Amino acid sequence: MSLLLDENSKVVIQGFGAAGQREAIICRDYGTNVVAGVTPGKGGQEIEGFPIRNTVQEAVDEFHANVSLIFVPAPFAADAILEANSANVPVIICITENIPVQDMMRVKRVLNNSNSTLIGPNCPGIINIGAHARAGIMPIDVYMDGNVGVISRSGTLVYEAVDQLTKAGIGQSGSIGVGGDPIIGTSQAQALALLENDPNTAAIVLIGEIGGTAEQEAAEYIKTMNKPVVAFIAGATAPPGRRMGHAGAIIAGAAGTAEAKQQALRDAGATVVKNPGEIGSQMLAVLKDQGLA
Repeated sequence: MSLLLDENSKVVIQGFGAAGQREAIICRDYGTNVVAGVTPGKGGQEIEGFPIRNTVQEAVDEFHANVSLIFVPAPFAADAILEANSANVPVIICITENIPVQDMMRVKRVLNNSNSTLIGPNCPGIINIGAHARAGIMPIDVYMDGNVGVISRSGTLVYEAVDQLTKAGIGQSGSIGVGGDPIIGTSQAQALALLENDPNTAAIVLIGEIGGTAEQEAAEYIKTMNKPVVAFIAGATAPPGRRMGHAGAIIAGAAGTAEAKQQALRDAGATVVKNPGEIGSQMLAVLKDQGLA
């Protein structure tokens, strides 16, 4: 997890309204170094002990911010991402959901030629348990320090998976919520690569959803991995053509079905569970089989 967020991370929060302030306090209390908030027109103020600046560039110049956490409303969130990118913030995490697809197409074009990594939008963020580093909205009380990483398109299913692991006595290195909107920054395959190369992660839970082909692309990467993966695909009972929850969770072809994704993951060597309540017990079995528990 240290590849994206660790004890050296300096977090700036874009959109320092009620949600931004609440999560800034939780992050700070957890041990994360939240250096500033950004709200145009309120620069120079201090809110809840956090200095406020008008731009991300000011926060980078003054406080050396290297992670941006975005709570800006959807109509303006794409511009917030691009502002963080223009300030050369290495890690950009966008919590905002339902950003217009056309806006995100513009963002993707810019990020294709950027050194910044975007997580989200429509995601719960990132947490690194060992480093007490949290940039997101996840409840910290369900996590337990350990060596299993969790990747998910769904925020609530991150929490469910982590809770299952904790109840089974399995600690986590952390989690990455890649996001549930149709266009996101970091794919499941890219998140798998981060955890494959993370020395603090020994095994991975991958939670996907119906719609698109991201899980099939993740399956192709799993074929090259050394670490075991336990996978769950949400939305198995969803009818074709109907969006279930996330904007990206809609079956628009055979490849988008839960069955197609499950089969691709099995073929790649992942252990697939059909019930989220089985994630903890199945991971425990995998860890024991691998001599990791």
